[in-house]
Amino acid sequence: MVVRLGREVARARPRIATARRSRRTPVLMVLPAAVVLAAITLFPLLFTLRLTVLSWELTTGFPPRFIGLQNFVRVLAQDPRFWNAMANTGVLVAVGVGLQTAIGIGLALELNRLRRGRTLVLSLLLIPVMIAPVIAGFQFRMILNDQYGPLNYLLDALTFGRVHGYAWLADPGVALWAVMAADVWQWTPFMTLVVLAGLQSLPGELLEAAEVDGATGPQALRRVTLPLLLPVIVIGVLVRFMDTFKLFDIVYQLTGGGPGNVTETIAYYTYLQGFKFFSLGYTAAMAFVQLVVITIVAQVFLRYQKRVRGGAIA
Repeated sequence: MVVRLGREVARARPRIATARRSRRTPVLMVLPAAVVLAAITLFPLLFTLRLTVLSWELTTGFPPRFIGLQNFVRVLAQDPRFWNAMANTGVLVAVGVGLQTAIGIGLALELNRLRRGRTLVLSLLLIPVMIAPVIAGFQFRMILNDQYGPLNYLLDALTFGRVHGYAWLADPGVALWAVMAADVWQWTPFMTLVVLAGLQSLPGELLEAAEVDGATGPQALRRVTLPLLLPVIVIGVLVRFMDTFKLFDIVYQLTGGGPGNVTETIAYYTYLQGFKFFSLGYTAAMAFVQLVVITIVAQVFLRYQKRVRGGAIA
């Protein structure tokens, strides 16, 4: 019996070695990518975290010195300009992304009904997404120019000269909405594409069953289509939330944060602190506060998406 057991062990050894090699091969194949990813993400993250506890002002020429959590105290309790930038960003996120979602759903529903020319119309709608944000900002800067902008020209023609040379971007009450208009124009097609993909993946049996039960179009939309689309919409809104929270290009090109600081987003203010004022420690602290906010909101979105997805499947 001992001899038989020894033979079984000897036979099993090659299989065990082969299994170990088969488990080791995927790890070895992934290892180079993991090392590169760690090098380009983990090291900058740790270096930035180190900067948050330092006072390092490049304009003074003094070496960095340790100040603990004073940068975070300054960000959260002593800098009203930071909270103004957060408020501006919050308006762009809440209203701007809300408009993109609402318009995107409406356009997607109309495109889903098309039987001919859908590809052509969708291709034309996606043109703004293909444009670089800085170019979109430059376009709107030209459109809203008070001297030669086409918007003022059209309004002047329609009102028989009553509106002439209005400085849209110099008006504190209008400038932030101009930034929002440029962002909505550029990224509404993205939400349209996301919702349209969700619509085309819906099971037709449910919609047919709702029609057989006597549901009208608005009732089927409200009680069947939108609940099934909700997980897809949540993901699209999350992507746009993160992008809008980092909005910089359009602000830089369109208003430069002005007039005053009424269009200054948190990304633009961080840029000013880091690349205009060269306050490295304070800039790093602001960046980490933004990282925490984005992470918390993303977790809320993902948990909600998981819950509504489970409810839709059930």
